[in-house]
Amino acid sequence: MGKVVGIDLGTTNSVVAVMEGGKPVVIANAEGMRTTPSVVGFSKDGEKVVGQMARRQTVLNPQNTFFAIKRFMGRKYSELAPESKRVPYTVRKGEIGDIKIVCPRVKKNFAPEEVSAMILKKLAEDASKYLGEQVTGTVITVPAYFNDAQRQATRDAGRIAGLEVLRILNEPTAAALAYGLDKAGSEVILVFDLGGGTFDVSILEVGDGVFEVKSTSGDTQLGGNDFDKRIVDWLAEKFLEDEGIDLRRDRQALQRLMEAAEKAKIELSAVSVTDINLPFITADQDGPKHLETRLTRSQFEAMCDDLLGRLRVPVKRALRDAGMTPRDIEEVVLVGGSTRMPIVEKLVEAMIGLQPNQNVNPDEVVAVGAAVQAGILAGELKDVLLLDVTPLSIGLETIGGVMKKLIPRNTTIPVRRSDIFSTSENNQNTVEVHVAQGEREMAADNKSLGRFKLYGIPPAPRGIPQIQVSFDIDANGILQVTALDRTTGREQSITVQGASNLSEAEIQQAIQDAEKFADVDRQRKQKVEKRTRSEALILQAERQLREVALDFGMQFARNRRQRIDNISRDLKDSLKENDERGIDQAYADLQDALSDLNKEVRQYYADDEEDDLFGTIRDIFIGDKEDDDFYDRGYGRGADRGYDRGYSNRDYDRGYGNRDYDRGYREPDRGYGREPDRGYGREPERGYGREPDRGNGRDNSYPSYDKDYSPRKPSKPSYRDNWDDEDDDWL
Repeated sequence: MGKVVGIDLGTTNSVVAVMEGGKPVVIANAEGMRTTPSVVGFSKDGEKVVGQMARRQTVLNPQNTFFAIKRFMGRKYSELAPESKRVPYTVRKGEIGDIKIVCPRVKKNFAPEEVSAMILKKLAEDASKYLGEQVTGTVITVPAYFNDAQRQATRDAGRIAGLEVLRILNEPTAAALAYGLDKAGSEVILVFDLGGGTFDVSILEVGDGVFEVKSTSGDTQLGGNDFDKRIVDWLAEKFLEDEGIDLRRDRQALQRLMEAAEKAKIELSAVSVTDINLPFITADQDGPKHLETRLTRSQFEAMCDDLLGRLRVPVKRALRDAGMTPRDIEEVVLVGGSTRMPIVEKLVEAMIGLQPNQNVNPDEVVAVGAAVQAGILAGELKDVLLLDVTPLSIGLETIGGVMKKLIPRNTTIPVRRSDIFSTSENNQNTVEVHVAQGEREMAADNKSLGRFKLYGIPPAPRGIPQIQVSFDIDANGILQVTALDRTTGREQSITVQGASNLSEAEIQQAIQDAEKFADVDRQRKQKVEKRTRSEALILQAERQLREVALDFGMQFARNRRQRIDNISRDLKDSLKENDERGIDQAYADLQDALSDLNKEVRQYYADDEEDDLFGTIRDIFIGDKEDDDFYDRGYGRGADRGYDRGYSNRDYDRGYGNRDYDRGYREPDRGYGREPDRGYGREPERGYGREPDRGNGRDNSYPSYDKDYSPRKPSKPSYRDNWDDEDDDWL
């Protein structure tokens, strides 16, 4: 089995972490960021992009860019509030009343689980690159107030992404794990988790390696996005009043408003007033329109007053369920980026009477806790016991549609509860078990989790047969229901999973589609990389042709250079026509041609070096040659023979050593020790490097041509010649 990681699958941003050396570590994504935007998009070419790249295209491509998908997980279309549907992309009702995300670019409707799977896959791939091994298992966090439907949908998203979901962990519980891992004492903490799309409150008792959740509450339709929407509505109404245009009806304008609102909200956490400027937000017959306004913190807080009221309710409910008062709370931990708003901090402090703890990173703490749980499951951490609770009551429908609760909310899990029921009619041979989740008294008002029937009940008067119904919730919060006829021993059971809105066949199809998308993306990436390599090789070839012609003359390797030029043109044509076979062939031919040219250049230098060696030996034994030999040998051809353009790996430094004789003169990328137009000492007009101010490493005059001057190449400098013994310094 591969590595197990912890993933915080957030509404706005997601984070992945892993245990390393007994410590949780947050893994940066491929872009170098520790948080990954929970955004999936499809470019104009149909390429799937996830994270920051997808977020960049939201304004220009709103219909094919999907965000805040977490709010749609495990829900029916009828359960959505009107505000939840107000997004730039299209949300449609499916055939069975489920939610479908419409993507015009690829002409496909995606289930929310499929979109979330793309985000999970991206996080797993980034983690695999960091770890150097494949990530196969994961612990995924969910809001504590997620019902069974939403939890199962999250598991399905993990399966579609090719991951084994070892545990579904409540986000506040994960935060408590991260916060209290190194705490020695025992204390009661309240975790206030306000994310981009959901809100949770959990009360936990932490101490001696035991994390016991006392109660949990929340609102899965309340988060930072709702605060953003208040600013969006305020801006839109103000613009409608001034210009008579409703920006919310324009997808691109709406997306720009949402981004501006989020930015303003963040800025108002640090300053008391912010300017909102959106030029060219729309246009009419009179020309372009601009949005310019100013928003103060007090205005923002006033328009969010009802949202603050909604934050208070779960806090009070969690305290009541735990049998505690604010005085019993010893520590308050804020989780989620939206808790950075000053008004939220003030609210928590006013309700609990404690200054919230600021020692944890609200963006990363949940993922860190998930990594801790992953370490526990993998055996890396011991002596840590986690006791979580079920967030909502679970029961079944009885006579008259009444909800009979078998497992009350905030019951510690894993848990198993059972009760005895009977028939409602005489001679009834079939019993339908309807499982529901919620706090309402009538089953129809709660979330339906599933139905199944128990057949073969012997005929008997009503009330006589004994049907034992058992509810079993595992550590992931996943429910299994069993019905047993105690008379006949007949048994029927289901694992409640219908809430994901995907059947097993649909999940398998989604897995195949994900693999198909992965193959398509891989092929597209390979094509892009091939084009990039080909374009780079063309540029390299053109550069080498120029340099060879400049350094050796137009006649040097003329045929080879002409062949390289022709192949480069063929490769350009193949790239223009998207001819894959032509690109492959021309790329290989160009590589071979450049290799042949490099060999010829290296051979030239090898022959030249051999000539210089024999000339030196000859001079030693027979004396100096005629003055013209100095020129014939080409001693002014460049002292620095380190031909660093890929032609040779040899260092042809002929002895000029460490002298600063051509400083400020040599080109950095050529290494020849002379200007490009000076050639190699062949033609008189090229200069030979013998200008009076060059000195050839000797002095500032022309070289002496009398018999006292040796035509051999300069030897390495004698340090004694240039050293002043009196002041220990260079002359």
